Amino acid sequence: MKILVVNNHGQYNHRIHRTLHYLKIPSEIIPNLTSLEEVEKKEPTGLILGGGPSLERSGNSMEYVQNLDYPILGICLGHQVIAKAYGAEVGAAGIESYAKIQIKILKENEIFIGLGPSMEVWASHKDEVRTLPDGFEILATSDICDIEAIKHLKKPLYGIQFHPEVFHTQNGPQLFENFYDVCKNYQKG
Repeated sequence: MKILVVNNHGQYNHRIHRTLHYLKIPSEIIPNLTSLEEVEKKEPTGLILGGGPSLERSGNSMEYVQNLDYPILGICLGHQVIAKAYGAEVGAAGIESYAKIQIKILKENEIFIGLGPSMEVWASHKDEVRTLPDGFEILATSDICDIEAIKHLKKPLYGIQFHPEVFHTQNGPQLFENFYDVCKNYQKG
């Protein structure tokens, strides 16, 4: 029942793993070049795609999104990888952000249960999802980014532009606990 944290070379990837450890959520951090077969052998309950510098350095993350049947939470670059895998445009943010921002939760979906209607979060990004990918809905927005959080309409795929693993994000641990509940309740199709 462990979650695999995919290290996309971002500054907060180890903090994701540490946060899960503090929450007593079993997890293991893996390199983003881990093969699909190796991921399957580990029999994860879900994956978290961590942040990183660019799509070019996201390794096999896009393959995980396209080929694996597990709940996946993409954070920052991971969010962008999920969106790109489904045809969205990802590009330079209108406003680069390295600060606390307020997001507006449009839909209190399973990962945002108990967190709405707004939330103070830590933004740290140069790029963003510019268009909504096919088959997804927007869960949250902000004054600096129209697509702060998304969910696939039929699959347990979630993307968030902000960082719930850092202290500056209000109730960030609750978001991870909500995602773990999704993982525990997911039955493969």
